[in-house]
Amino acid sequence: MVTGGRRLPSRNTFDHILLISLSPSAVHLSRGDLNHEHNAILDILAHSAQSVAELSALLRLPLSVIRILLADLMDSGHITTGRSILDAPENVPDRETMEAVLAGLRRL
Repeated sequence: MVTGGRRLPSRNTFDHILLISLSPSAVHLSRGDLNHEHNAILDILAHSAQSVAELSALLRLPLSVIRILLADLMDSGHITTGRSILDAPENVPDRETMEAVLAGLRRL
């Protein structure tokens, strides 16, 4: 129901470690046609950029569903993508963090 019956996103560009943020025009765009989950994503992104996997965990939705919702938000101009969380050397997590992320993904 969350995806309106769709099983595939309109684009296949949302790797699980890709950072998602609000687009500069997001504050000017209407949210009237968005569902609860779309709005929840935008509310989370209003605080800081998040990876696709983090959004999945925070919203307790499968990655496949998050990717469809993100494609909708990208198509409507609400979000933009950045670099992968691992692209910058200072962002490479330590082993303990990676194990915690892996454990969290397994719980999904």
